[in-house]
Amino acid sequence: MNKIENKKAVCIMSGGMDSTLSAYMMKEQGFDIIAVHFNYDQRTEAKELECFNNICKALRVEKKYDLDIGFFKELGASALTDTNIEIPTGGIEAGIPVTYVPFRNGIFLSMAAAIAEKEGAQAISIGVVEEDSSGYPDCREEYIKSMQQSINLGTKEETDITIHMPLVHLKKSQIVKEALKLNVPLELTWSCYKNEAKACGICDSCRLRLNGFEQAGVTDPIPYE
Repeated sequence: MNKIENKKAVCIMSGGMDSTLSAYMMKEQGFDIIAVHFNYDQRTEAKELECFNNICKALRVEKKYDLDIGFFKELGASALTDTNIEIPTGGIEAGIPVTYVPFRNGIFLSMAAAIAEKEGAQAISIGVVEEDSSGYPDCREEYIKSMQQSINLGTKEETDITIHMPLVHLKKSQIVKEALKLNVPLELTWSCYKNEAKACGICDSCRLRLNGFEQAGVTDPIPYE
């Protein structure tokens, strides 16, 4: 696909499979990628940052932001940032799990919008998945669309930002297949909520990932306990 001249996309990238695929899809559409990673004292922060940097090299990203927003730990209320709350390992449960970080995507999108306005970017990408996710309310298409409207209302008149969420209605197995089509280096991505050396295989995120690979009929290339 031919590159769209002077098109820039701010890609929110956790180091996980979904946000990595989203960034690769934006590149495939001809956007120059501005990669953004947030460190918020999550349990696997060091591993996620390592993955982000390796993925940026693979994508040949020329501009990236690595931002520290430690207030999430002070806020608490999530097993990802509060070590006093156990990561659930008994299987995916109904409702909003304790791994939900309050309004995380809203804060991420707000900061990405500031970067997009500064950089003159036309797009933001985020790897939210609505149908095959852990039930996080800030991963819904309706919510992301409302954020797009608010961002454009709250920025300069000439600023016109579109939020791309290309995975929002995909299943994890479809995400795996799409990633393989685009030669996404899945071995560089990380999904585990608990561990940084070998994935636990039993947290919600690992279960969703492993199930996606199994349904896609391929082996996950990252190490598991």
